[in-house]
Amino acid sequence: MNTRFNLILDTRRKRKDNTFPIIFRLIHLGKSTSIATGYAVEKRYWDPLKQEVKNSYRDTFSVSRLNTVLLKEKARGNDIINKLNDQRKLRFLSLRELRDKITTKAVYDSFFDFGDQVVAELKAADRIGSAKSYTVTLGVLRTFNKGADLKFNEVNLDLLERFHKYHMAKGNSLNGLANYMRNIRALFNRGIKAGIIEQEAYPFIHYQIRTEPTAKRALDLPSIRKIVNLKLKEDDPLFHHRNYFLISYMLYGMPFIDLAFLKLKNIQDGRVKYRRKKTAKQYNIKLTDQVIELLAHYTKDKKPDDFIFPFIHRETLDHQYKDLHRARRLYNLGLRKIGEKCQIQQTLTAYVARHSFATQAMLQEVPLQAISEMLGHTSLNTTQVYLKSLPSTVLDGYNERIVMI
Repeated sequence: MNTRFNLILDTRRKRKDNTFPIIFRLIHLGKSTSIATGYAVEKRYWDPLKQEVKNSYRDTFSVSRLNTVLLKEKARGNDIINKLNDQRKLRFLSLRELRDKITTKAVYDSFFDFGDQVVAELKAADRIGSAKSYTVTLGVLRTFNKGADLKFNEVNLDLLERFHKYHMAKGNSLNGLANYMRNIRALFNRGIKAGIIEQEAYPFIHYQIRTEPTAKRALDLPSIRKIVNLKLKEDDPLFHHRNYFLISYMLYGMPFIDLAFLKLKNIQDGRVKYRRKKTAKQYNIKLTDQVIELLAHYTKDKKPDDFIFPFIHRETLDHQYKDLHRARRLYNLGLRKIGEKCQIQQTLTAYVARHSFATQAMLQEVPLQAISEMLGHTSLNTTQVYLKSLPSTVLDGYNERIVMI
């Protein structure tokens, strides 16, 4: 194995107090780099053969404790190298990649620290919604853990089961718990990918994330037609709320966040082209005559970089998301009023347009794979959540065809 990981005194970098930094020297495939330990001693106190600080050193509370810390880190680094070698991965890594695996593990032994870094990366990538979701989950988990740090190896089956009981004992919903658990699972998977924790430690093999049926969200076709035919004046705010709902429905059930960030430049050659905020999936949807007619109320006198809809008014991304949340709240209030006017018993929300599109696509016998692609799902299982069951009237019709003998 052409890889070595040793403790040395870096005598090339003398400090003003006459000490030299203690470093790890990583040698891999004929190249070398250094990793700081944060400690430094004078040359006379370093034993190069034993790779440790001499007992005569008095500038610390305990020399043996200091050496134990250094030895433990050295053993940890060599353990990572040996595992990579056993897995036949070591020789395919560059020096920098190997260094990152060793240092990343040291920095992100904390599940919370790693989660905070993921949040920062999501914000930098303008994925504010996902960042907020992780932030909420980490906050709840910190409260559950009474403010104490949480190491990756402590995120085990026992912790998941205790967190499950803690959440449910407070009268919270199973679906709310499922959201938290999915985020914890996603962070743990990121940790495995980063080499922070071993695949063998994965705790979700024995813990199943469960959900419970929610109230029906999809509208039937007669209800959708009631919304289309509702007589509203153009100066009535409900006129626009109705339009937003129909535009969302007709554009593959476009989520409200994507509707809000849609710009005039996203409309090209009779098509709407945009990247979904949640998944970064690229869309290219043909505009029907109905959608073009509805959009005409909002595209007039707009510049290419202007938002089409009047939801976002500020410049910074954080402020834009605050604008978005306020607009969604007002939109949902408007949809409830529309539902009352149309005598639709189901409560209308921004999500209903998306679920209604999926259900109507299913009823038109659009293949599940195509529906999944139109909704932008990465898994057919997610699509099946939208399509939990066929309406009873459809099942009645099928049953009549079967029993007519």
